[in-house]
Amino acid sequence: MLKRSVLGILVDATDYDEATARIVTAAEQGRPLAVTALAVHGVMEGVHDPELGARLNSFDLVTPDGQPVRWALNLLYAAKLRDRVYGPALTMRVLERAAERGLPVYLYGSVQPTLDRLVPALHKRFPELKLAGVEASKFRAVEPGEVERIAGRINASGARIVLVGLGCPRQEIFTHALRPHLPMPLLAVGAAFDYHAGGLRKPPPWMQRHGLEWLWRLGLEPRRLWRRYLLLNPEYLGRLAAQKTGLWRATPPAPQPEPAATFPV
Repeated sequence: MLKRSVLGILVDATDYDEATARIVTAAEQGRPLAVTALAVHGVMEGVHDPELGARLNSFDLVTPDGQPVRWALNLLYAAKLRDRVYGPALTMRVLERAAERGLPVYLYGSVQPTLDRLVPALHKRFPELKLAGVEASKFRAVEPGEVERIAGRINASGARIVLVGLGCPRQEIFTHALRPHLPMPLLAVGAAFDYHAGGLRKPPPWMQRHGLEWLWRLGLEPRRLWRRYLLLNPEYLGRLAAQKTGLWRATPPAPQPEPAATFPV
């Protein structure tokens, strides 16, 4: 598995099977592993915030969540990736393997009504799945000593995998901060909780294949997402062209081992 610079953010040229196997192996061996799936929005957040970019570059596994990120790996490095590694789909593959192997999972994030719908939906799909704990986001800044308390609850639960659903980039900052405290994989899963709880409608497969999921999301939430897609997408393409032609050298920020001073929990 090779990390490649996409606008200075290091992304793994990987597929579903390889990513799932790496996560499950770390869970079985009791090893920390920080994982996220980045689409254009996540990459651009890291480009605009060098400190965030440095933290993203310290993640153990960053998958190409969006088709444009997969296309960038193929264009810049001839990665020959046939598909993206979409966060909600990767989540279900990991949960399927966790259920098969008896690996307890901890859910952290989102709001309680979403979690109340998500838990029975997951048990219906994976009857053998063990949920070690379910904890909703508090939607406030972390308090002194709170990271250790959260890690203590997760460790005491017997969890072997943690799924973090706080939205980008909050979930990546949270995952980065918790990684030193937990001997298990932490997956920042984006909108996976909302999708699998039935709160968000998925776009048609043809839109997903052609990188048009952003248009679907924009149609559903135009007031919240217009800046993300109508400003960031063209900038991403411009920067990608500049990186490809050598007009801009996208130097990756050095990995940052130190957690952020404050972040939402």
